[in-house]
Amino acid sequence: MNRPASTEQPSETEGESQNSSSTAVAVKDMSVNLPRNWDSPEQQDILDSLPALIFLERAGRIVFANAEARHLLGWAEEKWVSHPVEEVLWGLFPGTAEPQTDLTGSRSSSPFHATLATRGGRLLPIEGTYCALSSELREAIIVAQTVGRDRTPRPRLMEDVLASIPEAVVIVRGSRVLYSNAAFTRMFGFTADEVSGGDLRDFIVPETRLHEHAMLEQAIHDYGHAALETVRMTRDGQLIDVAMHIAPLLVAGEKAGTVLTYRDIGERKQVEARLQHDAMHDVLTGLPNRALFQDRVTLALMRRARRREGCGILYLDLDDFETVNATLGHAAGDMLLVELADRLRACLRPQDTAARLGGDEFGILVENVLNAFDLEIVAKRVLGEMERPFEILGHSFPVKVSVGVAMAGMDEVTAESLLRDADLALYHARQAGGQRYEIFDRRMGVETNFLHERERDLRQALSNRKFELWYEPLFRLATGELESFESILRFRRADGSIDTLNDLLPTAEETGLSISIGREALETVCRQLRDWSNALPGNTLALTVNLTHRQFYHEDMAAHLKRTLAVTGADPSRLVLEIPEAAVNERPDAALAIVQRIADCGVRVALDHFGSSLAAFNHLVRLPIHVVKMDAQLSMAAVKTGSQLALVESVIRLGKAMEMQVAALGIETQEHLNALRRMGCELGQGPLFSDAVDAAGALEIAAENQRALPPAT
Repeated sequence: MNRPASTEQPSETEGESQNSSSTAVAVKDMSVNLPRNWDSPEQQDILDSLPALIFLERAGRIVFANAEARHLLGWAEEKWVSHPVEEVLWGLFPGTAEPQTDLTGSRSSSPFHATLATRGGRLLPIEGTYCALSSELREAIIVAQTVGRDRTPRPRLMEDVLASIPEAVVIVRGSRVLYSNAAFTRMFGFTADEVSGGDLRDFIVPETRLHEHAMLEQAIHDYGHAALETVRMTRDGQLIDVAMHIAPLLVAGEKAGTVLTYRDIGERKQVEARLQHDAMHDVLTGLPNRALFQDRVTLALMRRARRREGCGILYLDLDDFETVNATLGHAAGDMLLVELADRLRACLRPQDTAARLGGDEFGILVENVLNAFDLEIVAKRVLGEMERPFEILGHSFPVKVSVGVAMAGMDEVTAESLLRDADLALYHARQAGGQRYEIFDRRMGVETNFLHERERDLRQALSNRKFELWYEPLFRLATGELESFESILRFRRADGSIDTLNDLLPTAEETGLSISIGREALETVCRQLRDWSNALPGNTLALTVNLTHRQFYHEDMAAHLKRTLAVTGADPSRLVLEIPEAAVNERPDAALAIVQRIADCGVRVALDHFGSSLAAFNHLVRLPIHVVKMDAQLSMAAVKTGSQLALVESVIRLGKAMEMQVAALGIETQEHLNALRRMGCELGQGPLFSDAVDAAGALEIAAENQRALPPAT
């Protein structure tokens, strides 16, 4: 506490004042005679009767306050207890009182302005005289009055402001609470009387946050203020999130205390937590998403190194998910995914993590395992949970699940590489028929490298536009007239030679690049149809495009077809989309819905390689198919005898009955052609007629309307 400066006055009156029985003090226009022997009960009664604020300071503590002072401080009914000066009077600044006052008959005195801190938290400006009585006893007497005592009382503007603001405000000096507003009581439950004179750390600071005190003091020392988002405790022990700000309380330019404000940010923290949760979790199932899953795998790999225990992941994929979407709609598909997520949670330990990685793919992190056998147990448990049919919108769906398993031993491995290994094992599980699990081994790693090389070649070819469309003509077998062209993708190598995509197409299907390649092929064929219509007015030649399995089942396939037809202006009646028989066999119900959407666009559909996988004949009845293209091996049965020949005849008869065109592939000999003609097969293509030619060659054939062979006689 700053003391007013002493003013030595060596004079002749010095000795007289020491022997005087009283001391006269003038405060503004009020003169007060103070008894010298103030500490006797009789003299204290005299001081209590005086209409001024009178305090006795001894060694830095207020050891006496008269009745007027006690009343103003809130001690009117209680016995005065010694208090540090700084808790009662904030800031004694010499030479600030106006007009100057005199201390008659004293060695040292000084006028001052200060602030009186009451028990109720009020802060009252006062002015008066500070008089040092004994330097040996460190005694001084303080005589003061509130500013404007003889005028109309000032409105308690500042106190009213502090009481009305929503933030909790506390004023402390040292570690003692001098004031707290009503919002503090509402926020924390403690009244002003309860915390007054106490240490805030004893009321609202949890033990786990006591360390913040030193940090805040350092921040105040360095920057003059401090701000912190932290946790504080209410009267009933509840923890709440608060934004806390600490700044010095300045009176006449000097620090008289510290102001702490608290703002409840619980609602904002809840919103932030919800946003953070949504950013790291799948909205539909509530499971962790791929980002959070990879983060947890990374942490598990770090723990594995410390604990000397392994971990592993399972990569799951639903084999029949598109069937639900295609037959019942996406809402049913969402319900299936939610039910599957619930089943995954039910069959895992609390320390394991299930996540949705995207679409119909899920991941499971399994920690604290010794070998791959432990992961096999989890994989079998998951497959067992999936054997029960899913009940969706009154329909029962048996869903097949393929699982890839990858174990992280003590070798160096990353979350990305572990996921890649599990994904490759998943691919092998699907290739083996699904509804099973496969465990990654090094042999699969070699295949992965080969797959990556093929994928790189495909991406380079796609970006450099090295794919070309060639056209193989399809003829009417009875007349030899040109019917249409089948577009066939070719790959132009660096040396300029043209090659088929037989080696690259499986990789394109696996990586999903077949979708991009197929879309480009469809757009090129539609433009080619438009150009040929302009070049050859009146021709009715059709062009066919082969769809891969993934392209056929892609959710945007029908929409992309509509957009392409609209942009290119191609005649949809002259476009034929060929779908592989194997794709129809795999998901007949989904295939039916997709083929119907294609037909709704006015585009014809051909079932390609019919007979290659012995598709059920009812596919021809159920699906809106326009053309059935017999597989080359089935077509060759036309020159054989027995059941195979009967099968070819049955397909041709059924096609006629269903008003479908039947085409034979791979016609190589005149004998083969004659046999098909006798059976009434309508269309055919193969080496006997023509190999595939480029766009210019196809236009030349179309312009001349070349016949492949003389008509049948």
